[in-house]
Amino acid sequence: MDAFFRFLDGVNAVMLSVPMLLALLFTGVLFTVWSGFCQYRSLTHGAGLITGRWQSGKGPGAISHFQALSAALSATVGLGNIAGVAIAVELGGPGAVFWMWMVGIAGMAIKTFEVTLSMLYRNTQDPDNPHGGTMWVAKRGLPELLPSLARAGGWVGGLFCLPLILFAVTGGNMFQSWSVATNAEIYFGVPMWLTGVVLAVVVGLVIIGGIRRIGQIAGMIVPFMCGLYVICGLGVIVANIEAMPAVFGLIFHSAFNPAEASGAFIGAGVGTAFIFGMKRALFSSEAGLGSAPIAHSAVRTKEPVTEGVVAGLEPFVDTLVVCTITALVILSSGAWNRAPSAEFDTRPRMSIEADGSYVPARAELPAGRLQAGDTVFAHARITVSDSEERMGRLYGDVQSVTAGRARIDWRPLYAEDAMTVSMVDGGLYRNLPGAALTAYAFDSAQPGLGRWMVTLTIFMFAISTIITWSYYGEQGWLYLSKGRGVLVYRGLWCALIVVPCLGFVRTVTEIDTLSTVALGFMLAINLPLMWLLGSRGMAAWKDYFRRLDAGKITEV
Repeated sequence: MDAFFRFLDGVNAVMLSVPMLLALLFTGVLFTVWSGFCQYRSLTHGAGLITGRWQSGKGPGAISHFQALSAALSATVGLGNIAGVAIAVELGGPGAVFWMWMVGIAGMAIKTFEVTLSMLYRNTQDPDNPHGGTMWVAKRGLPELLPSLARAGGWVGGLFCLPLILFAVTGGNMFQSWSVATNAEIYFGVPMWLTGVVLAVVVGLVIIGGIRRIGQIAGMIVPFMCGLYVICGLGVIVANIEAMPAVFGLIFHSAFNPAEASGAFIGAGVGTAFIFGMKRALFSSEAGLGSAPIAHSAVRTKEPVTEGVVAGLEPFVDTLVVCTITALVILSSGAWNRAPSAEFDTRPRMSIEADGSYVPARAELPAGRLQAGDTVFAHARITVSDSEERMGRLYGDVQSVTAGRARIDWRPLYAEDAMTVSMVDGGLYRNLPGAALTAYAFDSAQPGLGRWMVTLTIFMFAISTIITWSYYGEQGWLYLSKGRGVLVYRGLWCALIVVPCLGFVRTVTEIDTLSTVALGFMLAINLPLMWLLGSRGMAAWKDYFRRLDAGKITEV
């Protein structure tokens, strides 16, 4: 199995490499320029559609524009907004936020036109329960492009459903339940299996009602959970308001200049900031994956373009609002470049072990704020062939704290040939991965806020994600099974919520690897379809706004 997952890691390194990210960015820029900045239409006309100021007619569909947007947001606004942004800032620095904004804007164009295409080619044979998504775009759009592609279109659609279902089961279900159960066990001592059962029951009660109930529940949960998170985040930002001018200065400066090491932050180049910011914006909003169009395709409208316009709001809310709140909280609180939790009396030298790995020669230091069980890291300078230098981290685990002295069990740093490692200083920093860093930042303004608020939002975000991804996976299942076995699918879905909470899964490395493979193949199928059929979506988009501007489509 180890060899299998190493192979998948290699596949992921190719499928989600810089060229793929640049292809996504290119697609967003292409549709932005082609449409004449469609983001403006989403922020104006799209807002009017979800508030009911504009109506798009009584066409086929099951849910309203607002419910469709809420359902899609419930899948995208999740753990990535809490943990993913923290990782981007921690490793990419303040400059990552600027690139996150830029790519978020491009993502609005991607989402607008992938949803427009899905609406143009959705299956409305049952007008009260339409089906859409990349699989239907392939099945119906490719033959329109070239009649000889009729059979290939069906196969491409089926091929897309395989990674769609794989990601739904792993990233959209098991990863979410494992994260919630682990958090509840660590903070509150709740057995993981009990959390899994509760999640399965709650989700089961919702998905049994299909997309109508999912839309109704999402319409209630999403505004509440986003509102709660944004309000708490704004509270921290206001508490640190004096730091905000410097924070924005850092964001813009670090986007085009290397960010220097400071406190727990080891420094980052412009390229690192760009990559982490781009990944966070694109993967958080799911722009280009072809998943969100499945929820949007259930909307009730006779004008396909209207839902594409509404969908453009999704990256705006997810990336430019919620992700930005997380980033500003972390930066303004100083959590990203926090001071050491403990320091050696004198900086220890590095020892070379028999296997060629490096560890600090000393294992004890004044405990400071460290406690037994903490994971810590120290900064290391890694020199290759006496010329190239880079910064890294040496990790260790606090084994015990006795008489004010902490004992560290260091994790070896395995060096390459002609490499030397030295500690930069004597400071040790408590490791705060992902959501823990966000919680720490919230706690800086009000002790206990991070623990309760992050726990609550993780629980709500996870439930909403599991609910919506159950529908995405179900649509893939129905496409492959030709409409059969929906109750079997829903039963299996609820059972899989509990499985990672039974103690079989100690880490989510394998789950993450499988879900990442699925993401790569979804992108590889959806993006070429957007390029091939983009002119159809653009023609429909321009025709709709030509009629709107001519007064042929009027307000309520």
